[in-house]
Amino acid sequence: MSKNRYILSIDQGTTSSRAAIVSEEGKIVSQKNIEFKQHFPKSGWVEHDPKEILSSTINCIKFIIQESQLETGSIITAGITNQRETVVAWNKETGEPVYNAIVWQDRRTVDICAKLINDDLTVLIQEKTGLVIDPYFSASKIKWILDNVEEAKKLLNQNKLIVGTIDTWLIWNLTNKSSHFTDATNASRTMIYNIQFDKWDQQLLDIFNIPKNILPEVKNSADDFGNIGKNFFGYEIPINGVAGDQQAAAFGQLCFGKGNIKSTYGTGCFMLMNTGDKMPISESKLLSTTAYKLENKKVYALEGSIFNAGTVVQWMRDEMGFFTESSQVENLAKKSKNNITFIPAFTGLGAPYWKSDIRGSIHGITRDTSQADIASAALKSVCFQSKDLLLCFLKDSQIDANSMTMKVDGGMSKNNLMMQFLSDLLRLRIERPVIQETTVMGVAFLAGIYSGMYKSIDELRDLWNTDYVFEPKISEDHANDLYENWLTVINNEVR
Repeated sequence: MSKNRYILSIDQGTTSSRAAIVSEEGKIVSQKNIEFKQHFPKSGWVEHDPKEILSSTINCIKFIIQESQLETGSIITAGITNQRETVVAWNKETGEPVYNAIVWQDRRTVDICAKLINDDLTVLIQEKTGLVIDPYFSASKIKWILDNVEEAKKLLNQNKLIVGTIDTWLIWNLTNKSSHFTDATNASRTMIYNIQFDKWDQQLLDIFNIPKNILPEVKNSADDFGNIGKNFFGYEIPINGVAGDQQAAAFGQLCFGKGNIKSTYGTGCFMLMNTGDKMPISESKLLSTTAYKLENKKVYALEGSIFNAGTVVQWMRDEMGFFTESSQVENLAKKSKNNITFIPAFTGLGAPYWKSDIRGSIHGITRDTSQADIASAALKSVCFQSKDLLLCFLKDSQIDANSMTMKVDGGMSKNNLMMQFLSDLLRLRIERPVIQETTVMGVAFLAGIYSGMYKSIDELRDLWNTDYVFEPKISEDHANDLYENWLTVINNEVR
């Protein structure tokens, strides 16, 4: 009888590093999470220490390997998923970073991006990369390092500088400096990668003045990324799956068909829809991105985000004192008797409004408005914005609404009241999985496919278990009336 086979899944996030051991049957055997320090050197700047990212990741892996007490050699493959767009530059001989990692949230390159927009490069960049010009993406961060860090300039002249997103930094270190790779999903978030032709785009590299030779080689999402050295955990483990966190979550949710949507309701909300083998150019300022690439065939997605989702619940808990635990919001909202409208624009609004200067507001308050009414309106506001994004998906993709399905994850997806309202409003069947760790599962599945543990993506469907299915319960007319009221209120605000 053959011994059990396992996958090591590494999930390097914005506030913590995590590792999990996943069984061949798709069960999480052991996992560990370690938080690390956030650095804010100036207003709008966000940095991480790359060495702390690496050490916290290694410590997570050591913990779960020890805790699980698996036989030596039974972890046959590894996958890495990561916070996207965050960049590191380092000395390829010593491995020393030249500067802290500049995080995706960082806004220091606003002026660089404003110049690109003034130079009429918006359309060119969107057609090549699927992205809008914004400091969010990696290119302007790399440019900033090359322009402002003396050590980076010196090493560049000596041909000793290399750069990469967090997946690349981890791969390079775990393979003992032998692999300088990334995958197509992470490359698609840099703003210098042509997602139609799958290559670093020379015209864009020239615009940002970034030399191609400092960038990693781009591979499939399931591929040979080198082996984790035996000096780390006692034996070599091949790295065979890599994807940015939102794409990994979509893969973990088995969004393999055109029109399949994954929506993560965490601090914010990230919604991705599979658009098949065609790259859509969004008219709604959504992002076109690479969903995954297998055996040199790529699948595209549209992505939209809601800036504030779980933060609305945190605000009611921490600032308003409506409850002490976030999970209590559902029972409070159930007591609501009056309809009011909550616009949760704490940090502006994303697609399709794109108003960074608007702030949150509550509308329709009367003398008998209660905490329950505000809680209910807050939850519904996230659903209304999800409907906004869904309509953008429909407009930009030309996919029939009847062929769309949605799977949800993230902390807010555990709220049955909110998920039922979401189904009512969107007129979609909504599935919530048993295992919420969809990013971990996504790269585990990618690594498992490349390693031969799974023969195809069809085999993965047997591993996915539904916790609950929500179907629309109210009439379509009633849902439309509720949404029309939302549009009336929000359009008055954003004018």
